Amino acid sequence: MNPLLEVNQLTGGYSIGRPVLHDVSFAIEPGEMVGLIGLNGAGKSTTMKHILGLLEPQTGQIRLGGKALDENPEQYRASMAYVPESPILYDALTVREHLIWSATAYGVEERTYEERLVHLAKLFHMTPHLDKAAQHLSKGMRQKTMLMSAFLVRPPLYVIDEPFLGLDPLGIRSLLTFMNRMKEEGASLLVSSHILSTIEDYCDRFVLLHHGKVLVAGTADELREKLAARGGQEARTTRLEDVFYAWVGADDEDGGELIWRD
Repeated sequence: MNPLLEVNQLTGGYSIGRPVLHDVSFAIEPGEMVGLIGLNGAGKSTTMKHILGLLEPQTGQIRLGGKALDENPEQYRASMAYVPESPILYDALTVREHLIWSATAYGVEERTYEERLVHLAKLFHMTPHLDKAAQHLSKGMRQKTMLMSAFLVRPPLYVIDEPFLGLDPLGIRSLLTFMNRMKEEGASLLVSSHILSTIEDYCDRFVLLHHGKVLVAGTADELREKLAARGGQEARTTRLEDVFYAWVGADDEDGGELIWRD
C-alpha cells in the first residue's frame, strides 16, 4: 500500500534563505492517525501550511495521493480538509450556512449532506445552535463548527492543528470518537497537539519536530524504546509526555545536533 501523504526532504519557511524547516521527511498511510508534536516554534504549523499549499517548498516535495500540488491543484486540494488552530468563520453566516458552503465546495450531494449534518450536530451537541450566526457563538462552538465543516466532506486526509483548544471535555470526547471512526473508515489524519496525554492512545505514530527538524518518529512504544536505548531501560515505562521532554531535553543538551535517522 502506498502512503497517502509523503513529505520528502522538505526545507522551507516564510522567506528565502531563512528556512524554518530543514530536510523534514515523513509519510502517512491510509487509515492512519499521525501526531505532529513539538514545542512552540518547532515548525508544526509551518509544516502544515506547506502540506496545504499555502507555502512553497524551497527544496523537497510533498505528494498527496501520489500527486504534487502543481500536477493537479484541484484534485490535491479536494483531497484534504483543514482545521486551523483558531476558528476562521464568517460572522454573518450561521452554523448551517457554513456547513452548506463546505458541502457545496466539495460537491457533497444534498441527501448525503442532510444525513451527515444531523449526525454531526448531534455528536457535537450543536443541534440547537445550527441557525445561530457565528458572531454569537462561543469559542468552543466556533471550533465545533470548523470541525463539523471538515468532517462533513469526508476527504482522504484531515489536517488538524490544535483541535482541542476551546473544547469542553464532552467536546473533546466527541472529537476523539469521530476521528477514530474516520480512521477506521480509511481516512488519514495529521493532528498537531500539545496535549500529549489526550492523543497518546489515539495516534498510530508520532513525528517529533524540534528546531525545524525531525528529531524522532515512530509509535509511542518505538519512541520509548529508542529513548531507552540511549538512556536506560526505565524509559520504556514512561508516559509519552515524559518521553517527549526527554528527547527535547537531550537534543538541547547536545546543541541541537541529535537527529534520529532510522
